[in-house]
Amino acid sequence: MSASIRWRLVLLVLASIVLIWGMTLLSSYGQATREVGEWEEARLAELAQILALLDQTNLNTLANARIDVREEEKGGDPGASDSDDDDTLPRDALFQVRGAHGDVLAGSPQLHTLHAWDLPVPPKSGTQDITLGGQRWHSFTLRDTALGHTVRVFELANTRSDLVSGVASRIARPTLIALPVLALLVWFSIGWSLAPLKTLSGAIRVRDINRLEPVDIGHVPIEVRPLVDAINLVLSRLRHSVERERAFTADAAHELKTPLAAIKVQAQVALAEPDAALKQLAMERVVQGVDRSARLAEQLLLLARLDVQESMSATPLKPVMVAKDALLANERNARQKNIRVTLSGDPHAEINAEPVLIGILLDNLLDNAIKYGRANGSVEVAVHHADDRVRITVRDDGPGVAPGDLSYLTNRFFRAPGTQATGSGLGLSIVARIAEHFDARLNLGTGIAGRGLTVEVSFPGHVEAG
Repeated sequence: MSASIRWRLVLLVLASIVLIWGMTLLSSYGQATREVGEWEEARLAELAQILALLDQTNLNTLANARIDVREEEKGGDPGASDSDDDDTLPRDALFQVRGAHGDVLAGSPQLHTLHAWDLPVPPKSGTQDITLGGQRWHSFTLRDTALGHTVRVFELANTRSDLVSGVASRIARPTLIALPVLALLVWFSIGWSLAPLKTLSGAIRVRDINRLEPVDIGHVPIEVRPLVDAINLVLSRLRHSVERERAFTADAAHELKTPLAAIKVQAQVALAEPDAALKQLAMERVVQGVDRSARLAEQLLLLARLDVQESMSATPLKPVMVAKDALLANERNARQKNIRVTLSGDPHAEINAEPVLIGILLDNLLDNAIKYGRANGSVEVAVHHADDRVRITVRDDGPGVAPGDLSYLTNRFFRAPGTQATGSGLGLSIVARIAEHFDARLNLGTGIAGRGLTVEVSFPGHVEAG
């Protein structure tokens, strides 16, 4: 039950209703008590005024009679209704009238029994609560200044309680009858309101693993819409991820197939060729094909690692130092094409990143610049710190890329039309993924002297803690 939203809402709503109803009943009971008290005091004052107008004969007659001050009496009239506010407790009033000199002119005989015949008279007119015979009584004193008489009326205090309880009963009874009905209405109302959640869960439950299109359950309440939108967003991301992985797998299989086929052909040539020089050349091409396949496999594994791993450790590092290592690693390739590679910039600039990944980034940028640059050309590597960012720039003076193809260079396995150099088309894809991982911005443009290609990676500068 505790895990059910429906039960929880029903209990909270009913508890709130009962709490408010109880507070209202208590407030109404207290207000009814005050109203009945004021009404009873007014009635005692009215009775005292009537007694003050009676003569001695009528006072004596009334003293020996019973003064019943009940407004209604159960069973009094054959046609009377059985009402909660009928006066069921005794409501006999006692009185005593004294003359101007304090002598008792008339009084109810019961006052002798209650030892109240000689009670001192209050000096002023008004209401007073006293205890007579072990019971609490309300009394009202009226001093008639015209005749000099003092009238005092007595009434048991408990005679007010049945009127108040009748009022409270009339308030409570309809609510107690309506509470079960209200509980059923709340139960069905909440169930009807939660029906879209049940529909949504059913729509998701019957989904096949290959069905990743957005969930559509028709009209959706405002409260459920964020949940549906979140589920559809997850499905959209999952669909794009699956599509990307399928495309990646297909492209990877195609890219691996080409060098493996070349290796097989060269190996067959080496086995069949009797000439030692040609056999040696075929084996060198086999080694080159193996190297190409190994590099492609490494790049594929790196891309998979970047896609799966959401966070990697980052430490302060100086890009200039990493760039020097990348230059040394690519020195042989640059020398083979007689390309001059220079490094310039701020040796103290720092970024927060993972050293191995930044090394891979710079190695791919230098490898591309040398591979696709022109023979006897130049490659410039620069590191600059400005506007709280550190910019790593690698540019060459090769044939470059058509402006319309710049936006496709970071796509996996994309190779610009007319490219003669061998490659897998993954280098800039890896650079872009590493840059994204460390919140860096990647910009592509024209290279040296309006020729070639420029790749700029702008990292947030390192900020000292504390």
